[in-house]
Amino acid sequence: MELQSELLKSIWYAFTSLDMEKCGKVSKSQLKVLSHNLYTVLNIPHDPVALEEHFQDDDDGPVSKHGYMPYLNKYILAKVKEGAYDKETFDDLCWMMTMKKNYRPTSGQGGLLCSLRDCFKLFCLFNLLSEDHYPLIMIPQEVEYLMKKISTAMNQEWDGKPLEDLLSQNGSVQEEGMSVWVFLDHMGAGRLLRVSNAGAFSLALDQVFLEMYHNVLKRGYMWKKGHVRRNWMERWFVLRPSFMAYYASEDLKDKKGEIPLDQYCVVEAIPDRDGKRCLFCVKTTSKTYEMSAADQRQRVEWTQALQTAVRLQGERKSSLHQELKLKRQVQREQSQRERSLSASSSRGNQSEEHTIQDLEKEKERQGQAIESIIQHQREVEARRREEEEKEREQQKEVQRELERQLDEAEKLRESMQAEMAEKEKEAEQQRKRIQELELTQQKLEAALNTEIQAHMEEEREVQEKLRKASNHVRHWNVQLNRLMKPIAPGGNALPCLSLSLSLMQMFVSSFTKNLPFCTNMSHDEDYDSWQVDPVAYTLLQELRNTSLTN
Repeated sequence: MELQSELLKSIWYAFTSLDMEKCGKVSKSQLKVLSHNLYTVLNIPHDPVALEEHFQDDDDGPVSKHGYMPYLNKYILAKVKEGAYDKETFDDLCWMMTMKKNYRPTSGQGGLLCSLRDCFKLFCLFNLLSEDHYPLIMIPQEVEYLMKKISTAMNQEWDGKPLEDLLSQNGSVQEEGMSVWVFLDHMGAGRLLRVSNAGAFSLALDQVFLEMYHNVLKRGYMWKKGHVRRNWMERWFVLRPSFMAYYASEDLKDKKGEIPLDQYCVVEAIPDRDGKRCLFCVKTTSKTYEMSAADQRQRVEWTQALQTAVRLQGERKSSLHQELKLKRQVQREQSQRERSLSASSSRGNQSEEHTIQDLEKEKERQGQAIESIIQHQREVEARRREEEEKEREQQKEVQRELERQLDEAEKLRESMQAEMAEKEKEAEQQRKRIQELELTQQKLEAALNTEIQAHMEEEREVQEKLRKASNHVRHWNVQLNRLMKPIAPGGNALPCLSLSLSLMQMFVSSFTKNLPFCTNMSHDEDYDSWQVDPVAYTLLQELRNTSLTN
């Protein structure tokens, strides 16, 4: 409900900018365009059927028979989710629509002190601090609060005289407050704040805009210790109620990480070490983050800001300045009651009893109003907490499902890796076995080739010896024939047996030296073992027997 009321303030400006006749009615075509733009900037799915049905042609006026608010509440505001859209883009759309119709900066106003961008930021801050009734106004107390914030950001002392002079000259502002266009007119003319440098004012306004509009509790450079490499790196930190983001530099282009904050976080100072001073840590449910501030004052400011963020998370609050605004409102109501009581005490004794009764009734009425406001805030907070709890449970359920799927995928991956490793191991064993078999085959082939070569060499040697023996036998056969039958000159044979026998023995001795067998070999053994020529072998045996007989 709080989110919807804040959005409705900006939408109210966009709607009134379309109401050219100031009659509270806008044409259907313009409202269709406005609704389409709101769908886009709020990141809501378009529903053209519902849009056409709501803005159908009838005779009940240019808007519809039900008006625009029912459609706006049901189809747009009820579907908005916090954090799902860019808040600044949404407000910029409403600002551009209303600025073109209502803002007319004169010379010496918007052109000198406030640029259009500064006016947009003041417009957003005005909506943040304005009262919760329409038309939207900002009372002088809230104007003074905003001017003090800007003066502090410019490092100058607050001077309330310009605002006091304006209020004394214009009593309606004191009583009724001022609209955003009156506020921008006075700011541009320098009637609310003394500004000597427009650039310094823009920088200060930007700082206040980040703090109040974007809920930036603190920002600045610090050293952070890493979780993996354990080294110290300088980072630009931006603290918001729900998290603290850190970047490589202050241009916010390279986001390095984010520290989630909840009610269970602990912020505490730690002793100096690793050559770093002014150390403190943020302990979350999962990790501990160590930081080093520039000095002791910065460490105190950072720890206090972090403790404030943790407190807001524990109280289920999303904005510090919404809480401060509510406190200021309660304080003003208490001050008003005290002033009323002091004024009533000065009246005469005759009307004292009646006045006391009136004051009692007023006090009771105001108490009831305050109680209703507090109760309303409690209900809004309870509904918001319930919605956040439901959304958190849904996110946890989705996260658990994703973790379960991730675990299954991890187990499947591990099993596949194990199976692949086993197959790779078997393949490696097969490759080694094949290599061993190939090596054994090569060795066997080499041994077989060696044996074949040796056998062939041996065969050649035996054939050569047999060839030589055969030649000798043929030669001896011729010689023996000549010796056995000598022929005389007259053609008659001579009896020279003894001489022939002697010569035969000499030949036999010479021949047996070259044969591959000994003289004491048996007949069968000699012939079968060495396969000598049968004729030569028979002749040799006869010669041997003849020599033994003689």
